[in-house]
Amino acid sequence: MPTTPPSISVTTEQLPKSQVGMTIEVPADAVDATYERVLNRLASRAKLEGFRPGRAPRTLVEARLGPAAIREEVVETIVPEVIRQALQEKSINPIDNPDVEVVELERGRPAKLKATVSVMPEVKLGDARALDVASPNVEVTDEMLERRLDVVREPMAEITPVEREARAGDMVVIDVEVEAGGKIVPSETRSAMEAELKEGILIPELMAALLGARVGETRSATVTFPEDYGEPMLAGKEGTIKATVQGIKEKVLPVLDDALASQLSGGKHETVDAYRASVREQLEDSAKSLAAIAREQALVKALVEASTVEVPDTLVERELASHLDSLNRSLNSQGLRLDRYLEYLGKTPEQWIAEERPEAEGHVKRDLVLDEFGRRERIEPSDEEVNAYIEKEAADDDELKGRADELKRDASSRRFFAARLRRLRVLERLAELAGDVKPAAT
Repeated sequence: MPTTPPSISVTTEQLPKSQVGMTIEVPADAVDATYERVLNRLASRAKLEGFRPGRAPRTLVEARLGPAAIREEVVETIVPEVIRQALQEKSINPIDNPDVEVVELERGRPAKLKATVSVMPEVKLGDARALDVASPNVEVTDEMLERRLDVVREPMAEITPVEREARAGDMVVIDVEVEAGGKIVPSETRSAMEAELKEGILIPELMAALLGARVGETRSATVTFPEDYGEPMLAGKEGTIKATVQGIKEKVLPVLDDALASQLSGGKHETVDAYRASVREQLEDSAKSLAAIAREQALVKALVEASTVEVPDTLVERELASHLDSLNRSLNSQGLRLDRYLEYLGKTPEQWIAEERPEAEGHVKRDLVLDEFGRRERIEPSDEEVNAYIEKEAADDDELKGRADELKRDASSRRFFAARLRRLRVLERLAELAGDVKPAAT
Protein backbone atom coordinates (compact mmCIF):
# COMPACT_ATOMS: atom_id res chain seq x y z
CA MET A 1 0.00 0.00 0.00
CA PRO A 2 1.25 3.51 -0.72
CA THR A 3 2.42 5.41 2.33
CA THR A 4 0.95 8.75 3.38
CA PRO A 5 3.52 11.56 3.05
CA PRO A 6 4.72 12.72 6.47
CA SER A 7 3.75 16.15 7.76
CA ILE A 8 7.10 17.91 7.44
CA SER A 9 8.25 21.42 8.29
CA VAL A 10 10.34 23.23 5.66
CA THR A 11 12.15 26.57 5.90
CA THR A 12 14.11 27.98 2.97
CA GLU A 13 16.82 30.60 2.44
CA GLN A 14 18.30 32.10 -0.70
CA LEU A 15 21.97 31.30 -1.16
CA PRO A 16 24.56 32.71 -3.60
CA LYS A 17 24.96 31.31 -7.11
CA SER A 18 21.20 30.81 -7.51
CA GLN A 19 20.94 28.15 -4.82
CA VAL A 20 18.22 27.53 -2.25
CA GLY A 21 18.93 26.11 1.19
CA MET A 22 16.25 24.01 2.86
CA THR A 23 16.00 22.97 6.52
CA ILE A 24 13.53 20.11 6.86
CA GLU A 25 12.12 18.67 10.08
CA VAL A 26 10.37 15.31 10.04
CA PRO A 27 8.13 14.38 13.02
CA ALA A 28 9.14 11.46 15.24
CA ASP A 29 6.14 9.33 14.26
CA ALA A 30 7.15 9.56 10.58
CA VAL A 31 10.71 8.53 11.48
CA ASP A 32 9.45 5.58 13.50
CA ALA A 33 7.08 4.55 10.71
CA THR A 34 10.00 4.53 8.26
CA TYR A 35 12.05 2.41 10.66
CA GLU A 36 9.15 -0.04 10.83
CA ARG A 37 8.84 -0.27 7.07
CA VAL A 38 12.58 -0.76 6.63
CA LEU A 39 12.77 -3.44 9.35
CA ASN A 40 9.79 -5.32 7.92
CA ARG A 41 11.38 -5.24 4.48
CA LEU A 42 14.74 -6.41 5.79
CA ALA A 43 13.14 -9.16 7.87
CA SER A 44 11.18 -10.43 4.87
CA ARG A 45 14.42 -10.86 2.92
CA ALA A 46 16.68 -12.04 5.75
CA LYS A 47 18.26 -15.48 5.57
CA LEU A 48 19.42 -16.62 9.02
CA GLU A 49 20.57 -20.09 9.97
CA GLY A 50 17.80 -22.14 11.58
CA PHE A 51 14.98 -20.10 10.03
CA ARG A 52 13.22 -20.25 6.71
CA PRO A 53 13.84 -17.18 4.46
CA GLY A 54 11.80 -14.28 5.77
CA ARG A 55 10.76 -16.11 8.94
CA ALA A 56 13.49 -14.99 11.32
CA PRO A 57 12.29 -12.84 14.27
CA ARG A 58 12.66 -9.15 13.64
CA THR A 59 14.63 -8.61 16.84
CA LEU A 60 17.18 -11.19 15.71
CA VAL A 61 17.43 -9.60 12.23
CA GLU A 62 17.90 -6.20 13.83
CA ALA A 63 20.63 -7.51 16.13
CA ARG A 64 22.42 -9.27 13.28
CA LEU A 65 22.40 -6.20 10.96
CA GLY A 66 23.31 -3.65 13.64
CA PRO A 67 22.00 -0.09 14.15
CA ALA A 68 24.40 1.55 11.66
CA ALA A 69 23.31 -0.62 8.72
CA ILE A 70 19.64 -0.20 9.59
CA ARG A 71 20.00 3.58 9.90
CA GLU A 72 21.66 3.69 6.49
CA GLU A 73 18.67 1.84 4.99
CA VAL A 74 16.31 4.27 6.72
CA VAL A 75 18.26 7.25 5.33
CA GLU A 76 18.11 5.83 1.79
CA THR A 77 14.36 5.36 2.20
CA ILE A 78 13.29 8.57 3.92
CA VAL A 79 15.56 11.15 2.26
CA PRO A 80 14.20 10.88 -1.34
CA GLU A 81 10.60 10.95 -0.04
CA VAL A 82 11.15 13.95 2.20
CA ILE A 83 13.18 15.94 -0.36
CA ARG A 84 10.57 15.33 -3.07
CA GLN A 85 7.81 16.49 -0.72
CA ALA A 86 9.78 19.57 0.41
CA LEU A 87 10.46 20.64 -3.19
CA GLN A 88 6.80 20.19 -4.05
CA GLU A 89 5.53 22.10 -1.01
CA LYS A 90 7.83 25.06 -1.71
CA SER A 91 7.31 24.93 -5.52
CA ILE A 92 11.05 24.62 -6.13
CA ASN A 93 12.16 23.33 -9.54
CA PRO A 94 15.74 22.07 -9.16
CA ILE A 95 18.21 21.96 -12.03
CA ASP A 96 20.41 19.37 -10.35
CA ASN A 97 20.26 16.74 -7.62
CA PRO A 98 20.05 18.31 -4.14
CA ASP A 99 23.06 18.08 -1.85
CA VAL A 100 21.61 16.58 1.36
CA GLU A 101 23.02 16.43 4.89
CA VAL A 102 21.25 14.31 7.51
CA VAL A 103 21.73 16.34 10.68
CA GLU A 104 19.63 14.18 13.06
CA LEU A 105 17.93 10.83 12.55
CA GLU A 106 17.13 8.51 15.45
CA ARG A 107 14.20 6.38 16.51
CA GLY A 108 11.67 8.11 18.69
CA ARG A 109 12.95 11.60 17.81
CA PRO A 110 12.22 14.13 15.03
CA ALA A 111 14.65 14.04 12.12
CA LYS A 112 16.41 17.09 10.75
CA LEU A 113 17.82 17.41 7.23
CA LYS A 114 19.58 20.21 5.42
CA ALA A 115 19.56 20.38 1.62
CA THR A 116 21.05 22.72 -0.96
CA VAL A 117 19.62 22.80 -4.45
CA SER A 118 20.43 24.86 -7.56
CA VAL A 119 17.54 26.54 -9.38
CA MET A 120 17.21 28.57 -12.54
CA PRO A 121 18.38 32.08 -11.66
CA GLU A 122 16.35 35.24 -11.76
CA VAL A 123 17.44 37.46 -14.64
CA LYS A 124 17.15 41.20 -14.12
CA LEU A 125 16.98 42.21 -17.74
CA GLY A 126 18.47 45.45 -19.00
CA ASP A 127 16.38 47.84 -21.12
CA ALA A 128 16.94 46.89 -24.77
CA ARG A 129 15.62 50.27 -25.92
CA ALA A 130 18.31 52.07 -23.93
CA LEU A 131 21.27 50.19 -25.40
CA ASP A 132 23.83 52.57 -26.85
CA VAL A 133 25.59 50.73 -29.66
CA ALA A 134 27.05 52.65 -32.57
CA SER A 135 26.60 51.26 -36.07
CA PRO A 136 29.93 50.23 -37.63
CA ASN A 137 31.25 52.09 -40.63
CA VAL A 138 30.44 50.36 -43.93
CA GLU A 139 32.38 52.65 -46.28
CA VAL A 140 34.37 50.92 -49.02
CA THR A 141 37.44 53.02 -49.81
CA ASP A 142 39.39 53.16 -53.07
CA GLU A 143 42.28 51.47 -51.28
CA MET A 144 40.04 48.54 -50.32
CA LEU A 145 38.87 48.24 -53.92
CA GLU A 146 42.43 48.23 -55.26
CA ARG A 147 43.46 45.53 -52.77
CA ARG A 148 40.56 43.36 -53.91
CA LEU A 149 41.45 43.85 -57.56
CA ASP A 150 45.03 42.86 -56.75
CA VAL A 151 43.82 39.69 -55.03
CA VAL A 152 41.72 38.51 -57.98
CA ARG A 153 44.63 39.13 -60.39
CA GLU A 154 47.28 37.55 -58.19
CA PRO A 155 46.86 33.97 -59.53
CA MET A 156 47.73 35.38 -62.97
CA ALA A 157 50.84 37.22 -61.79
CA GLU A 158 54.22 36.63 -63.42
CA ILE A 159 57.04 35.96 -60.96
CA THR A 160 60.30 37.47 -62.18
CA PRO A 161 63.78 37.38 -60.53
CA VAL A 162 65.10 40.87 -59.70
CA GLU A 163 68.44 42.30 -58.59
CA ARG A 164 67.42 44.73 -55.85
CA GLU A 165 66.46 44.82 -52.18
CA ALA A 166 63.49 42.78 -50.96
CA ARG A 167 60.20 44.67 -50.86
CA ALA A 168 56.72 43.94 -49.51
CA GLY A 169 54.91 41.57 -51.85
CA ASP A 170 58.10 39.96 -53.17
CA MET A 171 58.88 36.26 -53.09
CA VAL A 172 62.20 35.52 -51.41
CA VAL A 173 64.22 32.31 -51.48
CA ILE A 174 65.85 31.83 -48.07
CA ASP A 175 67.87 29.34 -46.03
CA VAL A 176 66.45 29.23 -42.50
CA GLU A 177 68.05 28.21 -39.24
CA VAL A 178 66.37 28.48 -35.81
CA GLU A 179 68.27 28.64 -32.54
CA ALA A 180 66.91 28.38 -28.98
CA GLY A 181 68.85 28.19 -25.75
CA GLY A 182 72.13 28.26 -27.66
CA LYS A 183 71.20 25.16 -29.71
CA ILE A 184 70.14 24.74 -33.33
CA VAL A 185 66.63 23.24 -33.72
CA PRO A 186 67.09 20.67 -36.52
CA SER A 187 63.36 20.26 -37.27
CA GLU A 188 63.08 23.96 -38.15
CA THR A 189 66.03 24.12 -40.56
CA ARG A 190 65.04 24.83 -44.18
CA SER A 191 67.04 25.23 -47.41
CA ALA A 192 65.90 27.22 -50.46
CA MET A 193 62.50 27.91 -48.90
CA GLU A 194 60.22 30.27 -50.79
CA ALA A 195 58.42 32.83 -48.66
CA GLU A 196 56.13 35.70 -49.59
CA LEU A 197 56.78 39.01 -47.87
CA LYS A 198 53.13 39.58 -47.08
CA GLU A 199 51.27 40.27 -43.84
CA GLY A 200 49.47 37.23 -42.52
CA ILE A 201 51.73 34.81 -44.39
CA LEU A 202 55.18 35.31 -42.90
CA ILE A 203 55.96 35.74 -39.18
CA PRO A 204 55.82 39.53 -38.63
CA GLU A 205 59.24 39.69 -36.94
CA LEU A 206 60.89 37.78 -39.80
CA MET A 207 59.13 39.84 -42.46
CA ALA A 208 60.30 43.07 -40.85
CA ALA A 209 63.87 41.73 -40.75
CA LEU A 210 63.89 40.66 -44.42
CA LEU A 211 62.51 43.89 -45.87
CA GLY A 212 65.43 45.73 -47.52
CA ALA A 213 67.72 42.68 -47.54
CA ARG A 214 69.70 41.75 -50.65
CA VAL A 215 70.89 38.42 -52.01
CA GLY A 216 73.65 37.00 -49.81
CA GLU A 217 72.60 38.90 -46.70
CA THR A 218 71.64 37.12 -43.46
CA ARG A 219 68.99 38.71 -41.30
CA SER A 220 67.92 37.67 -37.78
CA ALA A 221 64.65 37.97 -35.89
CA THR A 222 63.90 37.16 -32.25
CA VAL A 223 60.55 35.44 -31.81
CA THR A 224 58.61 34.19 -28.79
CA PHE A 225 56.88 31.01 -29.89
CA PRO A 226 53.35 30.15 -28.64
CA GLU A 227 52.79 27.66 -25.83
CA ASP A 228 51.14 25.17 -28.21
CA TYR A 229 53.88 25.34 -30.87
CA GLY A 230 54.50 21.93 -32.43
CA GLU A 231 58.24 21.77 -31.73
CA PRO A 232 58.80 21.12 -27.99
CA MET A 233 62.21 22.85 -28.08
CA LEU A 234 60.44 26.09 -29.05
CA ALA A 235 56.99 25.88 -27.42
CA GLY A 236 56.58 28.88 -25.13
CA LYS A 237 60.21 29.88 -25.57
CA GLU A 238 62.19 32.64 -27.23
CA GLY A 239 64.16 31.70 -30.32
CA THR A 240 66.26 33.37 -32.99
CA ILE A 241 65.43 32.87 -36.66
CA LYS A 242 68.32 33.41 -39.06
CA ALA A 243 67.44 33.74 -42.75
CA THR A 244 69.98 34.01 -45.57
CA VAL A 245 68.56 35.46 -48.80
CA GLN A 246 69.40 33.34 -51.85
CA GLY A 247 67.06 35.02 -54.32
CA ILE A 248 64.43 37.75 -54.73
CA LYS A 249 61.47 37.53 -57.12
CA GLU A 250 58.91 40.18 -57.97
CA LYS A 251 55.24 39.53 -58.58
CA VAL A 252 54.02 41.42 -61.66
CA LEU A 253 50.22 41.58 -61.88
CA PRO A 254 48.58 41.68 -65.33
CA VAL A 255 47.21 45.04 -66.42
CA LEU A 256 43.48 45.33 -65.76
CA ASP A 257 42.06 46.18 -69.19
CA ASP A 258 38.68 45.51 -70.82
CA ALA A 259 39.71 42.04 -71.98
CA LEU A 260 40.84 40.96 -68.51
CA ALA A 261 37.73 42.53 -66.94
CA SER A 262 35.56 40.41 -69.22
CA GLN A 263 37.60 37.30 -68.39
CA LEU A 264 37.47 37.87 -64.63
CA SER A 265 33.70 38.51 -64.68
CA GLY A 266 32.90 35.51 -66.86
CA GLY A 267 31.73 37.80 -69.67
CA LYS A 268 29.29 39.76 -67.48
CA HIS A 269 31.22 43.03 -67.77
CA GLU A 270 32.87 44.20 -70.98
CA THR A 271 34.70 47.24 -69.59
CA VAL A 272 37.08 47.93 -66.74
CA ASP A 273 34.76 50.59 -65.29
CA ALA A 274 31.79 48.20 -65.21
CA TYR A 275 33.88 45.48 -63.60
CA ARG A 276 35.31 47.86 -60.99
CA ALA A 277 31.79 49.07 -60.15
CA SER A 278 30.64 45.45 -59.75
CA VAL A 279 33.55 44.59 -57.44
CA ARG A 280 32.88 47.71 -55.37
CA GLU A 281 29.22 46.70 -55.04
CA GLN A 282 30.26 43.21 -53.85
CA LEU A 283 32.58 44.76 -51.27
CA GLU A 284 29.82 47.09 -50.07
CA ASP A 285 27.39 44.16 -49.67
CA SER A 286 30.00 42.21 -47.72
CA ALA A 287 30.78 45.26 -45.58
CA LYS A 288 27.09 45.75 -44.78
CA SER A 289 26.71 42.08 -43.80
CA LEU A 290 29.80 42.22 -41.58
CA ALA A 291 28.61 45.47 -40.05
CA ALA A 292 25.20 43.94 -39.30
CA ILE A 293 26.84 40.93 -37.64
CA ALA A 294 29.16 43.20 -35.66
CA ARG A 295 26.24 45.34 -34.49
CA GLU A 296 24.24 42.26 -33.56
CA GLN A 297 27.12 40.93 -31.46
CA ALA A 298 27.60 44.35 -29.86
CA LEU A 299 23.88 44.53 -28.99
CA VAL A 300 23.98 41.10 -27.35
CA LYS A 301 27.11 42.06 -25.41
CA ALA A 302 25.53 45.33 -24.31
CA LEU A 303 22.30 43.63 -23.20
CA VAL A 304 24.23 41.01 -21.22
CA GLU A 305 26.32 43.72 -19.55
CA ALA A 306 23.17 45.70 -18.72
CA SER A 307 21.53 42.64 -17.17
CA THR A 308 22.14 41.02 -13.80
CA VAL A 309 22.10 37.28 -13.18
CA GLU A 310 23.85 34.91 -10.80
CA VAL A 311 25.05 32.02 -12.93
CA PRO A 312 24.66 28.65 -11.17
CA ASP A 313 27.79 26.50 -11.07
CA THR A 314 25.65 23.58 -12.26
CA LEU A 315 24.95 25.25 -15.61
CA VAL A 316 28.60 26.25 -16.03
CA GLU A 317 29.70 22.67 -15.38
CA ARG A 318 27.19 21.41 -17.95
CA GLU A 319 28.57 23.88 -20.49
CA LEU A 320 32.12 22.74 -19.77
CA ALA A 321 31.10 19.07 -20.05
CA SER A 322 29.42 19.79 -23.40
CA HIS A 323 32.52 21.62 -24.66
CA LEU A 324 34.78 18.80 -23.52
CA ASP A 325 32.50 16.22 -25.17
CA SER A 326 32.55 18.17 -28.46
CA LEU A 327 36.33 18.44 -28.31
CA ASN A 328 36.62 14.71 -27.61
CA ARG A 329 34.38 13.82 -30.58
CA SER A 330 36.33 16.15 -32.86
CA LEU A 331 39.64 14.61 -31.81
CA ASN A 332 38.27 11.06 -32.19
CA SER A 333 37.17 11.85 -35.74
CA GLN A 334 40.81 12.71 -36.47
CA GLY A 335 42.10 9.54 -34.83
CA LEU A 336 43.37 11.43 -31.78
CA ARG A 337 42.82 10.93 -28.05
CA LEU A 338 41.80 13.63 -25.61
CA ASP A 339 44.35 12.67 -22.96
CA ARG A 340 47.16 12.75 -25.53
CA TYR A 341 45.94 16.11 -26.83
CA LEU A 342 45.97 17.64 -23.34
CA GLU A 343 49.38 16.10 -22.73
CA TYR A 344 50.59 17.72 -25.96
CA LEU A 345 49.31 21.08 -24.68
CA GLY A 346 51.07 20.44 -21.37
CA LYS A 347 47.81 20.70 -19.41
CA THR A 348 45.93 18.49 -16.99
CA PRO A 349 42.14 18.15 -17.40
CA GLU A 350 41.75 20.31 -14.30
CA GLN A 351 43.92 23.06 -15.81
CA TRP A 352 41.97 22.95 -19.07
CA ILE A 353 38.67 23.26 -17.19
CA ALA A 354 39.97 26.15 -15.06
CA GLU A 355 41.10 28.03 -18.18
CA GLU A 356 37.85 27.41 -20.06
CA ARG A 357 35.57 28.21 -17.12
CA PRO A 358 35.33 32.03 -17.59
CA GLU A 359 34.33 31.60 -21.24
CA ALA A 360 31.80 28.88 -20.33
CA GLU A 361 30.28 31.13 -17.66
CA GLY A 362 30.03 33.94 -20.22
CA HIS A 363 28.20 31.65 -22.66
CA VAL A 364 25.74 30.54 -19.98
CA LYS A 365 25.03 34.12 -18.90
CA ARG A 366 24.46 35.17 -22.52
CA ASP A 367 22.01 32.30 -23.06
CA LEU A 368 20.14 33.05 -19.83
CA VAL A 369 19.77 36.72 -20.75
CA LEU A 370 18.63 36.05 -24.32
CA ASP A 371 16.20 33.35 -23.17
CA GLU A 372 14.69 35.75 -20.63
CA PHE A 373 14.45 38.45 -23.31
CA GLY A 374 12.62 35.98 -25.56
CA ARG A 375 10.24 35.04 -22.73
CA ARG A 376 9.47 38.70 -21.96
CA GLU A 377 8.82 39.38 -25.65
CA ARG A 378 6.70 36.20 -25.93
CA ILE A 379 8.81 34.84 -28.76
CA GLU A 380 7.87 31.21 -29.40
CA PRO A 381 7.75 29.93 -33.01
CA SER A 382 4.68 27.86 -33.92
CA ASP A 383 4.89 24.29 -35.21
CA GLU A 384 4.14 25.56 -38.71
CA GLU A 385 6.98 28.10 -38.50
CA VAL A 386 9.40 25.43 -37.26
CA ASN A 387 8.39 23.13 -40.14
CA ALA A 388 8.94 25.91 -42.67
CA TYR A 389 12.32 26.71 -41.14
CA ILE A 390 13.41 23.06 -41.28
CA GLU A 391 12.37 22.88 -44.95
CA LYS A 392 14.36 26.02 -45.75
CA GLU A 393 17.46 24.78 -43.92
CA ALA A 394 17.23 21.38 -45.62
CA ALA A 395 16.96 23.06 -49.03
CA ASP A 396 19.95 25.33 -48.40
CA ASP A 397 22.29 22.77 -46.75
CA ASP A 398 23.76 20.04 -48.97
CA GLU A 399 24.11 17.68 -45.99
CA LEU A 400 20.40 18.05 -45.13
CA LYS A 401 18.92 17.88 -48.65
CA GLY A 402 16.06 15.40 -48.89
CA ARG A 403 15.86 14.97 -45.09
CA ALA A 404 13.24 17.61 -44.24
CA ASP A 405 10.46 15.11 -43.41
CA GLU A 406 12.84 13.01 -41.31
CA LEU A 407 14.02 16.07 -39.37
CA LYS A 408 10.46 17.24 -38.75
CA ARG A 409 9.51 13.84 -37.30
CA ASP A 410 12.57 13.46 -35.07
CA ALA A 411 11.90 15.05 -31.65
CA SER A 412 15.55 15.90 -30.99
CA SER A 413 15.97 17.57 -34.40
CA ARG A 414 12.76 19.56 -33.94
CA ARG A 415 13.97 20.86 -30.57
CA PHE A 416 17.29 21.89 -32.14
CA PHE A 417 15.72 23.79 -35.05
CA ALA A 418 12.99 25.30 -32.84
CA ALA A 419 15.63 26.64 -30.43
CA ARG A 420 17.70 27.96 -33.33
CA LEU A 421 14.69 29.71 -34.91
CA ARG A 422 13.70 31.15 -31.54
CA ARG A 423 17.21 32.56 -31.08
CA LEU A 424 17.08 34.15 -34.55
CA ARG A 425 13.72 35.77 -33.70
CA VAL A 426 15.16 36.99 -30.40
CA LEU A 427 18.07 38.65 -32.20
CA GLU A 428 15.72 40.23 -34.75
CA ARG A 429 13.53 41.64 -32.00
CA LEU A 430 16.52 42.92 -30.06
CA ALA A 431 17.78 44.73 -33.15
CA GLU A 432 14.32 46.24 -33.76
CA LEU A 433 14.05 47.58 -30.22
CA ALA A 434 17.56 49.00 -30.41
CA GLY A 435 16.75 50.80 -33.65
CA ASP A 436 18.03 48.35 -36.29
CA VAL A 437 15.67 47.43 -39.13
CA LYS A 438 16.90 43.85 -39.61
CA PRO A 439 20.05 42.15 -38.24
CA ALA A 440 22.18 39.55 -39.92
CA ALA A 441 21.16 35.98 -39.09
CA THR A 442 23.76 34.25 -36.91
